[in-house]
Amino acid sequence: MGCRIRVAQLNLVVGDVVGNADRVIAEAASARADGVDLLVFPELTLTGYPPEDLLLRPELMQRVESALARIRAECRGITLVLGYPLRAVGGLFNVAGVVRDGEVIGEYAKQHLPNYSVFDEKRYFQAGATPLVLEHLGLRIGLSVCEDIWQEDPTRQAVETGAQILININASPFHVGKRAEREALVARRASEHAIPVVYANLVGGQDELVFDGASFVADGTGRILHRAAVFEEDLLTFDLDDEGSPVGSTPERSTQAIDDDEMQEEASVYGALVLGVRDYVRKNGFSGAVLGLSGGVDSALTLAIAVDALGADAVEGVLMPSRYTSRMSNADAFEEAESLGVKAQLISIEPAFRSFLSMLEPAFEGLAADVTEENIQARCRGIILMAISNKTGRILLTTGNKSEMAVGYATLYGDMAGGFAPIKDVPKLLVYRLARYRNRRSPVIPDRVLTRAPSAELRPDQTDQDSLPPYEVLDPILRLYIEEDEGVDGIVASGYPAEIVRRITRLVDRNEYKRRQAPPGVRISTRAFGRDRRYPITSRF
Repeated sequence: MGCRIRVAQLNLVVGDVVGNADRVIAEAASARADGVDLLVFPELTLTGYPPEDLLLRPELMQRVESALARIRAECRGITLVLGYPLRAVGGLFNVAGVVRDGEVIGEYAKQHLPNYSVFDEKRYFQAGATPLVLEHLGLRIGLSVCEDIWQEDPTRQAVETGAQILININASPFHVGKRAEREALVARRASEHAIPVVYANLVGGQDELVFDGASFVADGTGRILHRAAVFEEDLLTFDLDDEGSPVGSTPERSTQAIDDDEMQEEASVYGALVLGVRDYVRKNGFSGAVLGLSGGVDSALTLAIAVDALGADAVEGVLMPSRYTSRMSNADAFEEAESLGVKAQLISIEPAFRSFLSMLEPAFEGLAADVTEENIQARCRGIILMAISNKTGRILLTTGNKSEMAVGYATLYGDMAGGFAPIKDVPKLLVYRLARYRNRRSPVIPDRVLTRAPSAELRPDQTDQDSLPPYEVLDPILRLYIEEDEGVDGIVASGYPAEIVRRITRLVDRNEYKRRQAPPGVRISTRAFGRDRRYPITSRF
């Protein structure tokens, strides 16, 4: 008789068990009215993902049990598949539960618990060991959870138990190229076992992580038939025939239909940054965002991301020139703000800088000017921006990129001061590519910002390359050392000068203490600073 399935690709909130349950109940009522038979939600629907050490609090489980009781009572006439933590004999399990007409008719415990990269599930959960296949409208439906699809055994077990279709619920975070990796893997599983697979993913920002959605359905040959939206909530509805095969197809979304690989990367990264900023600001209750505008490319890109995430009325830019700031920088910063419709004000740091120099003159007697005076300027700006943030309730967005954070080209309590760092995981060369990508949508960043030499403008005629190699050299070295764990000898063997490689890798190692004190930022790579890369500060490695 067939079956109509809907994947509810939702943006859930970690810890908001009551609110997440409300979403489940509302979506169930809507789906039932639309003739849906089976409604599928993401991994850990009720707690959000990742709940981290909230899972250690007994009160969380009490809330989950109460929410599940409400769902059982209020969601009738439709079958639900949803994720939640389950306390049972043997410990805590990450389960996909099946609710039908007031009862939980089955619970599948996740078998493979990822404990690498950003994942830490073995800290909290015990692994399941057995498949679950349920009868639904004459069809036999198997269940699995996220990492299980990346391993061979769970799919094989489901097929051997008689599953005609496999539903895999996920909280799979974004990084560059992740969507293609998922689709290729699931297509291989589907074709190897001749079983259709429903891949239901979470969407939304959670601290450093962004979940991109992009749920999809593969048929038993591995062909992708249906796709949900990327970086936004979506309801993906499709039918199964009497044999359990998905029918029809969903046209490719316009946001995904990008032929050029480089353009696709830029579009996906930009979408992740916008979603990450939007959800961090809104889910944490800030009224908007404020940031410093220097006239450089980093602040220009951050401003565009903030406006696209929050709207121009919720974003404020502040120009804070010093004696070293060029007129061109101020003009470009004002042009950026005007192009995006953002309120911008100018507050000179010169009075504060002079006052600090005067106050410190006795302490600095006999000592030559150096980076100390440069850092004082950055800290003057940090004080101004934090004051505006405190007064307005708008979060301060920092504007540093991954290349700078890697080598410590940033000032503690200065340009590193703030609540969220949108481009913290974006290397400098990618910053330029993203800025050009944003300008192709509508020109908001002046051309000369993209063509002139980058400079912190903290001393006369300063450029970044006074202290750093060209970014065309620096960024590949950083990628090899940070993201690929390549050693100095291996990087040199790749064609980079030994002296430069040794200097850059020493800078990365020496500046771990700074990164520990930096605000969180959106993860877009396979090895971001933070939960991805946990290195000791004190080390002689």
